[in-house]
Amino acid sequence: MRLHGLLSFPLTPFTPDDTVDLAVFAEHVAQQVAAGPSALFVACGTGEFTALHRDEYRDIVSTAVRVADGRLPVFAGTGGGPQCAREFALIAADCGADGLLLLPPYLVTSTPAGLVRHVAYVAAGTPLPIMVYQRANAVLDPAAAVALLDIPTVTGIKDGRGDVDAMLRLVTAVRTSGHPRADEFGFLNGLPTAELSVHAYRAIGVESYSSAVLCFAPDIATAFHRAVRAGDEDLVTALLAEFYLPLVALRDEVPGYAVALVKAGARLGGLPMGPVRPPLVDPRPAHVEQLAAILERGRAVLARAESETAEIVPATTGPVAA
Repeated sequence: MRLHGLLSFPLTPFTPDDTVDLAVFAEHVAQQVAAGPSALFVACGTGEFTALHRDEYRDIVSTAVRVADGRLPVFAGTGGGPQCAREFALIAADCGADGLLLLPPYLVTSTPAGLVRHVAYVAAGTPLPIMVYQRANAVLDPAAAVALLDIPTVTGIKDGRGDVDAMLRLVTAVRTSGHPRADEFGFLNGLPTAELSVHAYRAIGVESYSSAVLCFAPDIATAFHRAVRAGDEDLVTALLAEFYLPLVALRDEVPGYAVALVKAGARLGGLPMGPVRPPLVDPRPAHVEQLAAILERGRAVLARAESETAEIVPATTGPVAA
């Protein structure tokens, strides 16, 4: 299952009394589907997988599958130790998920070959396709990436490290391996704000990317994606300068803001997402104000672009003077 285009990683909303708000989650997923991503990845990093118990996880995956209603594939996060990952994988399959994102194993650091053993162990316990998430203590080398091709249900690698040179080596090793599955194997840019590295990853053949911004500003995220695909470098540069770079600067001020700030943005958009669960911390009020200002600047860029387009169209479609 090789994915293309923009990917959505929905948030998990919590009520003030610390339960999952499935009604808000269903609304959030519906909004994400309407934005037109090529797949949903629920209960993953942005969805606070590590903070969920099994019943909550089951409810979240089932709700996403119901709301998506077959319009796009639904992947569910799984991870922890090998047995834990298998258990959540079975729950996801029972809920009707189309695939899995296998998060790094809990705490344990090993070799790339050891990581392949971990992936194979989890894959042996589920029929679902698996996307392997490379980040933190889960790091592949070219030989390990090629070895994943021998696990029939492993469909690709999502990169969260940001080492473009190392990623180029993985992509090249797989594509030139001569393996029957080499061409269909997928690679995803999964950095926290992947828009900043879109050009670098596209240059090595990785065009699909996850977008946390899609969770709270789908208008900006989809406009940026269209501009990248259309080669509209003026709009891409303006959005990077006015929105994405300031957003990343704010995100980097506090560990965990890659999730917490996104949740705050969704609240600014009118969805009662509630707080993040520990050990994450919610953004300070001053940071929420900064986020609101950054959103305003991003939408001002879109408004200017729309205005400029509207001015050009009449000039090119009006009557020709005699």
